[in-house]
Amino acid sequence: QAFLSVTSVLDVAVFRDHFVLEELVAEMKKQSPALSFGPLRPEGQIAVRGPFPALRALREFLLLKAKSLWEEDRREGKSHQRPRRKLQEHRGAAERRNSLGDDARGEKQLVVLDTDIYHYMRHFLPKIFQANDVVVSGVTDGDITTVCIESAGRKAAAAGGLRVKKDIEGHSVELQKILRKERLCFKEPSRVEKQRYRGLCERLKPRYPRVLTIPYDTHVDVVGAPAEVLEFAEQVRR
Repeated sequence: QAFLSVTSVLDVAVFRDHFVLEELVAEMKKQSPALSFGPLRPEGQIAVRGPFPALRALREFLLLKAKSLWEEDRREGKSHQRPRRKLQEHRGAAERRNSLGDDARGEKQLVVLDTDIYHYMRHFLPKIFQANDVVVSGVTDGDITTVCIESAGRKAAAAGGLRVKKDIEGHSVELQKILRKERLCFKEPSRVEKQRYRGLCERLKPRYPRVLTIPYDTHVDVVGAPAEVLEFAEQVRR
């Protein structure tokens, strides 16, 4: 499996009290023409598929919109009373606030990554997540991990946070081009079978130092350069 496209299920129900969801989806499609959208489900979920950079941009667009609404609700004290409005009524004010928001102060940055690439970077490139007075945390939701980069209010710390964000984004783009994933599914969901697969992976790791194994309840994902990943997976399957 190459990292050429990603499928994610987005939950836009959080916007139901503010917007007509069908109009929001239409805006999402306009913002992201490279993505394909499934039907909007009654509970407010929608499946989206396409190139990862485009999906990442869409997630950041929605995160900024949600944050803008939350700040507006907090100021007005009407989080459960505001009637739904047209998207265009909100967009201008939201864009003005976002242009002067966290990115300008450098206090908090958000980066949306493929979860496998996030784990690979955390394991093999831990230093890009580090800077003085900067705290980096990740929240995983299936195939997507949202990385939050928080820095102190001082100018130097804010610059460090921006540098960390750029480093993470740059390495993510490069790794997306060169990494591959193979999935080793357990033949049966027993504890003995899980231990057997994980034991095999541990014994092979010294021969493949740049391969990352990520264990789950039903399978093990193997992430790395294509040739090494294929060899590693074949060795385990034998």
